[in-house]
Amino acid sequence: MRVARSRGLAYVPAMRVWLTGGSGFVGQRLAARLRRDGHEVDGDAQEVDVTDKDAIAAQLRGFRPDAIAHLAGISFVPDAARDPLLAWRVNYAGTALLLASCRAHAPAARVLVVTSAMVYGTAEANAPLFDETSPLRPIGPYATTKAAADVLAGEWALRGLDVVRLRPFNHTGAGRPDRFVESSFARQLVEMERGDREPEMQVGNLDAVRDFLHVEDVVDAYVRLLEPGGPTGAFNVASGEATRIGALLDRLVAMSTATPQVVTDPARWRPTDANAGTASRLREAVGWAPAHTLDETLEELLGYWRAELR
Repeated sequence: MRVARSRGLAYVPAMRVWLTGGSGFVGQRLAARLRRDGHEVDGDAQEVDVTDKDAIAAQLRGFRPDAIAHLAGISFVPDAARDPLLAWRVNYAGTALLLASCRAHAPAARVLVVTSAMVYGTAEANAPLFDETSPLRPIGPYATTKAAADVLAGEWALRGLDVVRLRPFNHTGAGRPDRFVESSFARQLVEMERGDREPEMQVGNLDAVRDFLHVEDVVDAYVRLLEPGGPTGAFNVASGEATRIGALLDRLVAMSTATPQVVTDPARWRPTDANAGTASRLREAVGWAPAHTLDETLEELLGYWRAELR
């Protein structure tokens, strides 16, 4: 069987793709997209402990993947801060075990290692966008473990493994947990619309700047880079737009019938910083560009919470 890929009119053979973290927010969407494209997917129904070397080896020997998307990890910054040792075991050691097992049991497979835009750390709010040549300056256990995994994946690529690193910036959409800022704002607004919450929104520093993408655009980038023998190296997945958190909240409020009073919570406040990037390298390599606007993405997020809380 041959399947059409989204990259122009190109056709590629169906692949056997193994996902780690396949039941997560991005993993579920990636699995669905790959199946729609005609690929065989394993890893979304049953999670494999990426800190278990024998479990990884058994999965690779049994499934014999053509490509691997490594999404598993501690993905919430406060979770990593609360348990740094766990973050190192999963985000770094788990990646190390996976890559070593790939060399032993799936040496021809393409391995997509998803790290994070936070490997760059943050900059001042008006700083230039991060690109792949920007130095890695991670801050805190989450970013540091992701940066270490990124560097390790680059080392394995130098050893001959078909590894590509992806550094996604913030991505959201229906199903995004409300522990993340934009989804928390959306849920609170819907609760206010319903009369379930007083019209007061506690916020941190609204002058912080981030880069937001629709999750399906991120999935599209992953799919375009999964084909064995494709472009290698490190790639940002970014909108190229630096969005002030306060401006994001204003857009959500404009889409809502709620009129909240915004109150700064000192416990949530932190210094103004920015983490936004350019994806020109990804665009040049595989023709990728975001298909969703930020307003479309936020409208979807509000609609999701309206349906969830109905």
